[in-house]
Amino acid sequence: MPFKVNDYLLVDIDNEFSRAFTEHYFASVEGSTLVVAGANSRHMVKLMFDELIKDYCYCDFSNEISVSELASYLHEHHNIKGVLINLTDYQLADDAQKFIYNSLHKIRYLVKQEEQGFSFAPCPDSAHINHLSCQTTIAETTTDLLPLAEELNRK
Repeated sequence: MPFKVNDYLLVDIDNEFSRAFTEHYFASVEGSTLVVAGANSRHMVKLMFDELIKDYCYCDFSNEISVSELASYLHEHHNIKGVLINLTDYQLADDAQKFIYNSLHKIRYLVKQEEQGFSFAPCPDSAHINHLSCQTTIAETTTDLLPLAEELNRK
């Protein structure tokens, strides 16, 4: 059974890889639910225009503030099941970059492009749950907290 990539975040470092990946999974399917984040907005807009992704978000993965903003955006607007990272990009990353990748979500898959498609392997490194994670209450935004504040004010 093929791996379902619906409602995942794809880390877009290698534009050619991201294009091949999204075309493989969504070129013939209506209604992609994949979200892409990266530094090349022009490339991501093209993916969205071609209806290969549901949404995109600019993110400089070497900047913790940018990644924290991404986490808040994803928490508020999407229900991300996990993160997909190009295996080559992950292997080439230094320790600081791997820390950021491992902080994005507790579920992370390393994706390898092969002749017949793509293979997925769980990330072997431990996840870090912190301000860079999109699936926790740490990523809550003001919009999430307003109902809680109103409830507390009524008491």
